[in-house]
Amino acid sequence: MAMDQAARDRRRREKSAKVQEEDLRLKVRPGTKQALLELMAWAGIEEQGEAMTLMIHHLHGLGPGGALPLLEPPRHKYEVSQSVALEFSRKSILMIQQDPGDELVTPGFSRT
Repeated sequence: MAMDQAARDRRRREKSAKVQEEDLRLKVRPGTKQALLELMAWAGIEEQGEAMTLMIHHLHGLGPGGALPLLEPPRHKYEVSQSVALEFSRKSILMIQQDPGDELVTPGFSRT
């Protein structure tokens, strides 16, 4: 005789508890989802959970020296071009000159 739904659910919960299985949830944006789908396609993996589990274990297998560089979040670097710095400097000097009470100090020059 086939098990009813309640019996199947109980059996699944018991098995999960026995192997200390835990449900992890992950919310992602479209770009992350697309990257996961591409990785799955490259490897011929159909289940998202299987793909993420394999990635975690393979990344862990690299050890700290191999895994840590891959785990660094991307940092945005802002570099001010010379033309923007010059324009900012010019406008700053104009603003300072509008208020005669402010002292003008140009970097790189010392007053004696």
